[in-house]
Amino acid sequence: MLVHSRGARWALWAVFLVLFLPLFALPLLVVLGASFATHWSSVLPSGLTLANYRSATRGEALQALVTSLLTATGASLLALAVGTWAALAGAALGKRGKRVLDALFVLPVAVPSVVVGLSILVAFSKPPLLLNGTRWIVILAHTVLVTAFAHQSVSAAITRLDPAYEQAAAALGARPSYVLWRVRLPLLLPSLTAAAGLCFALSMGELSATMMLYPPDWTPLPVLIYAATDRGALFTGSAVAVVLMAATLLVLFAVSRVRTRASYR
Repeated sequence: MLVHSRGARWALWAVFLVLFLPLFALPLLVVLGASFATHWSSVLPSGLTLANYRSATRGEALQALVTSLLTATGASLLALAVGTWAALAGAALGKRGKRVLDALFVLPVAVPSVVVGLSILVAFSKPPLLLNGTRWIVILAHTVLVTAFAHQSVSAAITRLDPAYEQAAAALGARPSYVLWRVRLPLLLPSLTAAAGLCFALSMGELSATMMLYPPDWTPLPVLIYAATDRGALFTGSAVAVVLMAATLLVLFAVSRVRTRASYR
């Protein structure tokens, strides 16, 4: 730590706990406690039960979880492909062209996501490309919303690459395509996996644009959580929210393992 005094370190830890507990930990603990309860009329929940989790892991909730996982996976892969391609192309541009490209990718996250949802709904509700009422419009919206993060992450990684590896491969007669697939992309693999994890987590929690676009047969889990809490089923909604958090954390843990192995490699 930058602070060498023992008393100052304890003071920093105290400030951290004072800020972390009420702002981050306490809300999550409240949701976790509510997920096991049937009543909450005092300081602690009462009527502890697992019935909320039985509802959260069956039927409509299970189908919504699968929908969220498929949507997030599809959006993450598409965002990673588009963002990586744009970052690699942008690296060859001048400063002005790179700034324009960065601005185009950041634009969807610079405006409210509900605006992005509305624009996609208007753009793809008529031929020749009619996506309204299909699952693809939801995946497309999530892709648009998370591609900026993939692009920025890979762009930052490209600027840190040592050009000596590519120059050595080119000097040995390697074609540009070979340098890309066997040199640049392997060096970028830790950043690619980190970007994929970030895109996946953001997609799993996306609600605003999804509410405007999802068809009845493609309902992601955040929509189900909103619907449950809106009709007063707070404890069931909390259990579904915990399932959503757990599924997201498990995928992120798996991605982090891939990233760690890529870093060692």
